[in-house]
Amino acid sequence: MHKAKITSKGQITIPVEVRKAMGIKPGERVTFSEGADNSEYILRRVGTMMDMAGSLAGLGAPKSDAEMNRLLAAYAAELDDGTRSNTRKAAKKAKVSDGEAA
Repeated sequence: MHKAKITSKGQITIPVEVRKAMGIKPGERVTFSEGADNSEYILRRVGTMMDMAGSLAGLGAPKSDAEMNRLLAAYAAELDDGTRSNTRKAAKKAKVSDGEAA
């Protein structure tokens, strides 16, 4: 078990053994998450984007910028179609109920 003293400003120094074990380096951020019973907190290192490099490999993730752009464009088109279809349905319904063209 490792201990730390709280300063008058509410600050602590994470013991060197804990920092090494968790891979925490100067300037990095950590989070404190409340435990299930509200009597303890969990300290977690906040990773960087570079820490995530390769984490999606083998999961069917895009392999290139061009493929990622294609997938994003397809998703945007799908959202646009969803929005348009609701507008078309509303216009069609109004046209039928009013007996006039929109």
